[in-house]
Amino acid sequence: MKKPVKTNSLRAWLIAVRPYSFGAATIPVFVASALAWRNGHFGWRPALLCLLFALLMQCVANLVNDLCDFLKGSDLPDRLGPDRAFAKGYITPRAMKGGIAGFSLAACAAGAGLLCYGGWGLLWVGIACLLFAYLYTAGPWPLAYNGLGDVAVILFFGVVPVGFTYWIQTHAWTAQTTFAALACGLVIDTMLMVNNFRDREEDARCGKRTVVVLFGKGFGKWAYFALGTGATLCCLPLALGGAPWALALPAAWWLLLFVPAWRRMVRTDHGEALNASLGQTARNLLLFGVVLTVGLLL
Repeated sequence: MKKPVKTNSLRAWLIAVRPYSFGAATIPVFVASALAWRNGHFGWRPALLCLLFALLMQCVANLVNDLCDFLKGSDLPDRLGPDRAFAKGYITPRAMKGGIAGFSLAACAAGAGLLCYGGWGLLWVGIACLLFAYLYTAGPWPLAYNGLGDVAVILFFGVVPVGFTYWIQTHAWTAQTTFAALACGLVIDTMLMVNNFRDREEDARCGKRTVVVLFGKGFGKWAYFALGTGATLCCLPLALGGAPWALALPAAWWLLLFVPAWRRMVRTDHGEALNASLGQTARNLLLFGVVLTVGLLL
């Protein structure tokens, strides 16, 4: 029997910020920093600030998502996924709003430190990241409810964090940066895809129009496969650019980890058992980041 969660406790906040999703925030920074190191321009201070900013923004997005999904009726009692803190009553409305504000201010403080390395032009990037964290599920036209969640993830968990983490350290943007950014964005979107695949019936009932709801479960199965495969293929230009291990290791990841995870998702098809596929996907995207980072460093 599960131990009761005290209202507004540390355990409640850990459930709300979802540490299992932190891999999505960390791997773009590690990949971009490995690419910067390979090109002779790694800076540990800006890299650390980028990592802190990414983690804080991940917390903001998760808290806003937790609150707004409940208010929009998406987090019902029959929810198949992991517990949501606000829906379960683990965090009070006032505390949740205060937590969102607190994490947002902390992210802004980390972002302000990055201005010393990238200049005032980065202010607009920070504003865009903050808007994405809110508008993904909040506002009159939330992206996640209108079929644009996957596009947003590829942009703000791939192109933006990889591109600007690299740019802050090197003041350059190369073709390799773009392919590394796409690789990260695509593989991170597999977590959203399996999440939406699991919740397709619940989402359809509450009017959440994800791509799986719009195009069907068959699309969700093959889109998951295409995302992981596309992420691996994006490593090919990195190998052609002089980093062969940046393809060899992700290729091994694809064969040994990703394909079995995809087959398991397809066989499971529906129900709460897909939470195991979600956990496996979260692990796999983190390992993809590790092998790509190591491949670039080698």
